[in-house]
Amino acid sequence: MRTRPSGAARRDTPWLDDTAGRVMRPYTASGGRTRAAVALDLLSLVTATGVRPRPPLGADHTLALRLCAGSSTVTVAEVAAQLRLPAVVAKVLLSDLVQAGAVTARAPHFPDRPADDQSLLRAVLDGLRRRL
Repeated sequence: MRTRPSGAARRDTPWLDDTAGRVMRPYTASGGRTRAAVALDLLSLVTATGVRPRPPLGADHTLALRLCAGSSTVTVAEVAAQLRLPAVVAKVLLSDLVQAGAVTARAPHFPDRPADDQSLLRAVLDGLRRRL
């Protein structure tokens, strides 16, 4: 692993290394599962409940839970990006956390826009533009 200048933030996680990148295949984080038990959208809003999952889940579950607890709400897309995981894997992890009662998820709500327009696509595009 390369050395960091003094004071540099540590970005390594148990499964991520600055030099090597992800040191395990993403699908192993979800136990090989590709379908979430709970229906989640990329813009679903996820919030930590403060409940600890029993039995304890894996390292990626813990990281996802920390992201959800670190702010009032985050989207599934944000969790996937922060964990550097494909969205389908993040959905499986978050679904496990929902089933354990550790997080809640709700669909995005656009009160000032009709549901049949392109508001969802525009919201995603705006979010991507802000990130770039």
